[in-house]
Amino acid sequence: MTLSTRKSPTHFIFAGLPGVGKTTIARRLAARLGAVFLRVDTVEQALAATGKLPLLHMDDAGYRTAVALAVDNLRLGNSVVTDSVNPWPETRRLWLRASDAGGAKSVTVECFCSDWNEHRRRVEERRPDIPGQELPTWENVLARAYTPWDDADVRLDTAVLSEDEAVAAVLRYCFIRHSDQVVPRRSTL
Repeated sequence: MTLSTRKSPTHFIFAGLPGVGKTTIARRLAARLGAVFLRVDTVEQALAATGKLPLLHMDDAGYRTAVALAVDNLRLGNSVVTDSVNPWPETRRLWLRASDAGGAKSVTVECFCSDWNEHRRRVEERRPDIPGQELPTWENVLARAYTPWDDADVRLDTAVLSEDEAVAAVLRYCFIRHSDQVVPRRSTL
């Protein structure tokens, strides 16, 4: 493959509160596309494991490290799926700048669960999948500062979509967006 025939990469930027299913969906999407999967929780746990940066004093170190890794991979022509709570407009702009720096198209995806009882059940039944990871309680999730991403390209309600349906919705958006058809910028499913 020559550089002139290489497709430009896509940066899939996920956001959502803990327990809504974003990691599962992001992982499945990355596997389906053969894209790089970058999870801020994994980066933060690795940084904390060094003993030099306790998790409570992480600030934005995990995000900034993951952003640098995303840019490196995008510049190589790899599509990247980033997974983080991504709670504020500032963190979202950080990821969008990474897309620009990596020469990639961006697809923004917010996952949410409209069924509070289901969301609570998921949070309370979750098990850590990263060594040393401490998961938030339901009270932590409720107290967390989070601004809904109303203008995300795709908004996925995981109370009504299966994981496979959610991945299909993101792929459908990409297919429509990158065709010659005129479609609305945002899709809530």
